[in-house]
Amino acid sequence: MRISELSRVTGVPVATVKYYLREGLVPSGRATGATQAQYDESHVARLRLARALVQVGGLSVASARDVLASLDAGKGSLHRVLGAAHSALPPQLADDHDPTRARELATAWGWRVHPDAAALRQLEHALQALADVGAPASDERLARYADLAHRIAEVDVAGVPTTSTEEAATTVVVGTVLWEPVLLALRRLAQEAVSAEVLDDY
Repeated sequence: MRISELSRVTGVPVATVKYYLREGLVPSGRATGATQAQYDESHVARLRLARALVQVGGLSVASARDVLASLDAGKGSLHRVLGAAHSALPPQLADDHDPTRARELATAWGWRVHPDAAALRQLEHALQALADVGAPASDERLARYADLAHRIAEVDVAGVPTTSTEEAATTVVVGTVLWEPVLLALRRLAQEAVSAEVLDDY
């Protein structure tokens, strides 16, 4: 297919396709002339992933390029490749504070996570914020939340395709970014519903 067809199939404007090609987010097509190239389904998959990383995930072009490079290098298992995509998602906390408690909690729950996982630092910051306002999170409550989060993760991972790293990474990025607002809204609706059941008479 030509670049116009690639744009039509993916819904990505031609100008954006050309930009991603220039920046190395999408590999060049097979040259068929001085200014013409042909693209195939691999370009469709890569373009969709690049768009998911930049437009949905909010990554910079440079960060997206790093994630895509890890896919191309085939570094380890699909789990490790997806970890690279997941860890690149915002928020990125440029803090040297070691996430000691978060790491200890993950270990206590039996979770096998990378010791430098970005989410450990995010959890540490969130726990510190709670402590700073005089509402520290107890280990018991965190363990209950962790159990619920683990069950959600089982649903998420079950939906990850294993036949293509591009499809898998796209699913992780889009699923993480777009489902988190759904989870937040469901939690708030559930709080209102439970409050009506338990606290309405008080």
